[in-house]
Amino acid sequence: MTSPDTAQAADSPAGRYAAYRARTAGNGPALLDFRTLYDFELDAFQIEACRALEGGSGVLVAAPTGSGKTVVGEFAVHLALTGGTKCFYTTPIKALSNQKYADLVRRYGPEKVGLLTGDNSVNGEAPIVVMTTEVLRNMLYAQSPTLAGLAFVVMDEVHYLADRFRGAVWEEVIIHVPDSVRIVALSATVSNAEEFGEWLHEVRGDTAVIVDEHRPVPLFQHMLVGTRLYDLFVDTGKGKDRQARLNPQLTRMAVEEVRRAKVNQGRRTGRRRAPRPQRFRPPARPDVIERLDQAGLLPAITFIFSRAGCDAAVLQCLHAGIRLTSKEEAEEIRAHVELRTSDISPEDLRILGYGDFLEALQRGVAAHHAGMLPTFKEIVEELFTRGLIKAVFATETLALGINMPARTVVIEKLDKWNGEAHVDLTPGEYTQLTGRAGRRGIDVEGHAVVVWGPSVEPASVAGLAGTRTYPLNSSFRPSYNMAVNLVGAVGIERARTLLEESFAQFQADRAVVGLARQVRKNEEALEGYAKAAECHLGDFMEYAAMRRRLSDREAELSRERSSARRAEAAKSLEHLRPGDVILVPSGRRSGLAVVLDPGVGRRSDGPAPLVLTVNRSVQRLSIQDFPRAVEPVDRIRIPKSFSPRNPQDRRDLASTLRNKVPDDVRERRRTRGDAAADDAEIARLRADLRAHPVHGCDKREDHARWAERYHRLDRETEQLRRRVEGRSQVIARTFDRVCAVLQQLGYLDGDDVTAEGRRLGRIYNELDLLTAESLRAGLWDKLDHAELAACVSALVYESRQPDDAAPPRTPTGPSQDALAAMVRLWGELEAVERDNRVSFLREPDLGFAWTAYRWAKGDELDEVLLESDLTAGDFVRAVKQLLDLLGQVVDAAPENSHLRKTARRAMDAMRRGVVAYTSVG
Repeated sequence: MTSPDTAQAADSPAGRYAAYRARTAGNGPALLDFRTLYDFELDAFQIEACRALEGGSGVLVAAPTGSGKTVVGEFAVHLALTGGTKCFYTTPIKALSNQKYADLVRRYGPEKVGLLTGDNSVNGEAPIVVMTTEVLRNMLYAQSPTLAGLAFVVMDEVHYLADRFRGAVWEEVIIHVPDSVRIVALSATVSNAEEFGEWLHEVRGDTAVIVDEHRPVPLFQHMLVGTRLYDLFVDTGKGKDRQARLNPQLTRMAVEEVRRAKVNQGRRTGRRRAPRPQRFRPPARPDVIERLDQAGLLPAITFIFSRAGCDAAVLQCLHAGIRLTSKEEAEEIRAHVELRTSDISPEDLRILGYGDFLEALQRGVAAHHAGMLPTFKEIVEELFTRGLIKAVFATETLALGINMPARTVVIEKLDKWNGEAHVDLTPGEYTQLTGRAGRRGIDVEGHAVVVWGPSVEPASVAGLAGTRTYPLNSSFRPSYNMAVNLVGAVGIERARTLLEESFAQFQADRAVVGLARQVRKNEEALEGYAKAAECHLGDFMEYAAMRRRLSDREAELSRERSSARRAEAAKSLEHLRPGDVILVPSGRRSGLAVVLDPGVGRRSDGPAPLVLTVNRSVQRLSIQDFPRAVEPVDRIRIPKSFSPRNPQDRRDLASTLRNKVPDDVRERRRTRGDAAADDAEIARLRADLRAHPVHGCDKREDHARWAERYHRLDRETEQLRRRVEGRSQVIARTFDRVCAVLQQLGYLDGDDVTAEGRRLGRIYNELDLLTAESLRAGLWDKLDHAELAACVSALVYESRQPDDAAPPRTPTGPSQDALAAMVRLWGELEAVERDNRVSFLREPDLGFAWTAYRWAKGDELDEVLLESDLTAGDFVRAVKQLLDLLGQVVDAAPENSHLRKTARRAMDAMRRGVVAYTSVG
């Protein structure tokens, strides 16, 4: 027990100073001063990193989400301000940049902090500037004068360098930042932090690696079965022998469920099956929220790997009458939302579903996903951070760095759709999601809850929960823009040397043994595939190669004739009359329909018939729904009193349509003419196929499946072989091939960058070379602003539609010709790439061209969104990306040119409404 005298001595100025010196022993003056800015004691790893930084080292800090890594980045800011130098604070996404900018402004004032994100440019010459990593990369290549006096670069969420689309930017910055600048790299916990730290030490000099796996707020794992909450782990043993193991109750329950399902599946009673037990139904989302509320586990974030699922969850909570806020909180929420949306027109708010959005917020419930209007997402983030929103249903994008910690994280499923297939969550993804649980300084513990179902193995959940780390792998590769900028700055040889310093090369040198092992495994598998494809009648691999040549030629012919077919289709639509029964040949609306209104003259790109389908749906079609000419197969009478808005009228007319359609319509559909019948090469290939000995094999298609597997694996194996062969200087070899493409096209002349190359150096886009070639070919010189927007959109937009979806609608006239020319130009560039053994350019995506055209023309938001099938968030994001590339076109186009003026006009026309008042891209 402390005596009164001792307590009094400790409370004296001398005593307080002695205690302070004891706590801060070993700290430099800047760290001593910095620690007074916080009302909590710094953790050991934070102090260690700050000491290293003050001692002159760069630092890599790898620690769990929510552990306070950013304190180290803020110390770099403090060092810059106290030393009269500059610090750039980089983040991977604009939302994080905006968030960090606001934090630093609150601490240091707006005069000392700037923001550069592409969308926003605020006080860019301030001593502290927050920016996206791409902005810094562009400044380095442009040798911006803003770099003068730079002493520190903070790279928040540096594990983004594993991102296959944008990861190269992080390595570019690390390699090219001047040696005098200290790097502060902040990463989630990764299993190879030491490897990454070794690379940083090689390319940046002295770098301290600080790894901390301790969560400041302990995380408890649970499974929710119905409305019962089970601990995933239970403690066994005592003292030193104490350890956590999987809860046996969960294991027994899973085994019993599987046993019951198997018994029921095979059981029969006479001719009839025994009654099936009731199918398992997961708890309703409102029930889950109420259960968490009862357990004191709100606020919670529920991760649902579907935008539609997030929106549905909010509606379910509204319909269930859930209310998680007090009257005072609801009023505070309304006031905040009305203030934040005051610049949005009432009409746009109505279109964006503002009423339901506000009602849900006032009840303490919200969705958060990339399809939402960015302003709405910001509102959710702000209200959740203030503790006013208690339940958020989010996609996994929320886990990527946004500062929205919760007491509890709920995961509905352990698999998600990745765009191609349903795949299981990885340990890294599970860690990233559950890392949101536990608010430092508010919660004493965080909770992760997995919703149980028969397909969820408790042991699998335990495996995910027990794996805290994941590897950081480079995705770096040279790009065309990177190549011309590097060659222009240091010449080809020095550029090759710089690229050899990349983390990708560092890992490649270590990984070659594993690659060689994989090649051997693939070669063994290829032997098996070739054996399975063997046919007693002849060489099936030869036959399979002939089939691929035929398929390639048919696809080529199809592309050649698509334009002619569209013209024929447009002409046939002009002859339709009300009452004609037609067969819509493709797309989501394919099938029988009756014409209500031919729609001739309604649109500039051709007729747009209004039809009623056999499913009672009234749709306005376009030329894109008719890849070939259409002829009426019958006629029916449309009653004069018919109204498309009346459900009964639609039902009656659809019934008439079904009853009167001739039986041979389907047969007509199957026996339509073969467009390739008159192509000599296709005819020859088909004849060769029929004449081949294996063509008559009764197991031909089985052999074909094995041959296709062989072909795919052989391509993959060949790529691996090339990687093994080039195990040294692998990045430099790729760079040489990129330079060969640029030499062939006239962007480089030896060590010199040509005028066209300098233009390419100002284009930072995935399709940078295609953009530059389109500029050089003058494809856009005679377009108006809306037509230019349509064409440039094809270089930034990537559709979420499947590959076999109907062709997208595009504007007619000059822009349609320009888009076709861009696709042809892409084909020519792809051939050049193929000759030089690189493959960087994807095909232009025309899926946003019509939407961009209409928005640039001034069409209303509701009309644009209705026809595009895009959410408000997707629409705004696509326009923002388009504006960014249009800005680059302005920079790259000749001064005072028509194109430069047109690009500026396009930007002005598109920066309106929801796009203008949205601050986050």
